[in-house]
Amino acid sequence: MSSDPVELEVSVWRGDSASGRFEDFKVPAQENQTILDVVTWIQQHRDPTLSYRYACRVGMCGSCAMMVNGVPRWTCRTHVKVALKDNRISIGPLRNLPVIKDLATDMDPFFDKWVAAEGVHHPSRTRDDAIEQIDPEDASRLEANKGIECINCSVCYAACDTVAGNADYLGPAALLRAWTLYNDAKDDGKLNILDAVSGRGGCHNCHSQGSCSHYCPNDLNPMAAIAGLKRASAFSFFKGRK
Repeated sequence: MSSDPVELEVSVWRGDSASGRFEDFKVPAQENQTILDVVTWIQQHRDPTLSYRYACRVGMCGSCAMMVNGVPRWTCRTHVKVALKDNRISIGPLRNLPVIKDLATDMDPFFDKWVAAEGVHHPSRTRDDAIEQIDPEDASRLEANKGIECINCSVCYAACDTVAGNADYLGPAALLRAWTLYNDAKDDGKLNILDAVSGRGGCHNCHSQGSCSHYCPNDLNPMAAIAGLKRASAFSFFKGRK
């Protein structure tokens, strides 16, 4: 006789950051059911006003990220059996971000910090110049390659306790992007990047707890990138940028 539950007891966050609460639902258990399937079932069959985000459903966009039993996850790639605890699942909006409504967070602070960390390309040539040839095996190129698969899902940001305790901290995704560009031979903004990430809320605020790397769904290592920025900014300071 199967021990699998017939119904799941699901608590879902409703409302915003200031006045929200968890609401309980009973959801039919299904084979190979994901957390996003659970949320979708509730919205389609119990409460059409439930707000949440998703797009691709195959782990490519990251827009369905939520807190599942206190852990930041892509809900489209998280199976119920992985997250289930005592036949219960708690689903909430991503931590460290303002809640617009229910499971939908305001991503503006996250992307504002991405820009503040100089996470934008600083071109070294114009469109009229010949395309620069980069050795794909160059050490800096290999280092830059480690971070290019970040899709800005904000899972690492939600996992970061430094962000939770310091609203000015730029966060792991923004700093990973800065490190990627710092190592990109086609980017001409190295000093701009170091200025941005070594000031207030920058890389030196990181406590190296490693939650960002532990929870990254793409197995990236923001903590290593932050360590690289710490070294580069310290070296630049003591060398007088010469």
